[in-house]
Parts: sequence; C-alpha cells; structure tokens
Amino acid sequence: MLVSFKDYTKENLISHQAKINLTAPVQDGKIKGTAFLGCNKTIFTAAFKKSGTVTFSDIGSTQAACQEMEFEDEFFISFKKMHRYLIEGHFLILRDRQGNSMQFIASDWD
Repeated sequence: MLVSFKDYTKENLISHQAKINLTAPVQDGKIKGTAFLGCNKTIFTAAFKKSGTVTFSDIGSTQAACQEMEFEDEFFISFKKMHRYLIEGHFLILRDRQGNSMQFIASDWD
C-alpha cells in the first residue's frame, strides 16, 4: 500500500486504496507488476538491480474516467521517473534523480 507520496496525507492515500503488487515470479530479471490507485488497473514491468537501481517499463492501464484522475496522473508521471529503490523492513522506498520519493508498505505487515 502506498503510504507516502508528495503532499498527500496517509489517509488520502488509503482512501484511494493506492497500491502496487510485485508478487509475480521474476523472469529474466524482471517482474510483471500491477497497480491500483482507486480507479484504473495498471500493469508494468519492473527491473530491480542489485546496485539499488530500478526501471519501470511497459506501463499500460485501463481508461476509465473517474473523479480525482489527477492523483493517478501525478502518480504515474512520478512512478516512471523512479530510479532507485531501498527496502527497509516492511517498506519499499522509490526515489527519482531529484530526491522525490514514494513509500509503500507490504500488504502482509500488521
């Protein structure tokens, strides 16, 4: 679940049910991921390197028109730019080259 992104409150992120899923098997060093941000379902490919870098590609989503589409738009504009990752306990932190970040918590964490 997304718990930190830009100036959005944690409550706002929770109300959007914003999350990514990276539980698919790794194939050729890549993971087929999915995302849901309250409206559209999205698929993407993620490549996590041991050096701490990450790239996201093949991003596509359904095209439903919903309220608060700007949240999804902002998320994916930022998501595509994420370049580094860090795993701290139950958290996945993604950062871009300018130091902007988004933080996720594992869904199985109490």
